Amino acid sequence: MIASLPMYDLPALHSANDLFWQAIRATLGHGPAALTRTGDLWDHWQSPDLLLSQTCGFPYRARLHGHVQLVATPDFGLPDCPAGHYNSVFVARRTDRISALEDLAGKRFAFNEPMSQSGWAAPKVHLDSLGLAHGPLIQTGGHALSAAAVAEGRADFAALDAQTWRLLTRHTPLGAALGVVAQTAPTPALPYITSLTQDAEALFAAMSTALSTLDSATQDALGLKALITLPSQDYLAVATPKPPQL
Repeated sequence: MIASLPMYDLPALHSANDLFWQAIRATLGHGPAALTRTGDLWDHWQSPDLLLSQTCGFPYRARLHGHVQLVATPDFGLPDCPAGHYNSVFVARRTDRISALEDLAGKRFAFNEPMSQSGWAAPKVHLDSLGLAHGPLIQTGGHALSAAAVAEGRADFAALDAQTWRLLTRHTPLGAALGVVAQTAPTPALPYITSLTQDAEALFAAMSTALSTLDSATQDALGLKALITLPSQDYLAVATPKPPQL
């Protein structure tokens, strides 16, 4: 069986995610002894042996819907977001003193990957709604890498998952180098999923119980306020822009 919690698993959070998984496993009564942190995520998500993982809303609506079950949606208590939702923050270098997205039109835009809700879809829809166009695109492979590309001057701005941005500001120097210029509209947060052969309701119950048993330091590290359920239609209704032209 496979269990992974890859979406917010910064090195500084490995121990917190391990504790969360061990609490889930103990409550559920079965599961892998440790989280999987190697291999291809698509292989994890599509495996019939998947017990629990977390994906992004874009991969779910584009390829995973109908092939996996939704288990839960995290609520991180993010500002200006309903429960179980998140948004993207546009970041630029503090030294550039950017005050509005209009100042970044035509500038180099770093994004993590084409099938990312927070790194590509949400910011592209937001820019299009304002009639703004980005400049040259730089694909980085991860939110932290996009932030680093901006901080190091290889890109001028990027859009990051708001929860990832919160964690980066807490655990890396990037928060001091970058500032938030704007944010997108909220969309459903990154869902926890399981294979079609598993009991999604039992997993939700185990996760909820496990979260309540974590010590306050671990809960604070994860930033996970609660778990809720959202219907698949909420994810499928999110707008999907055209893929990036690199």
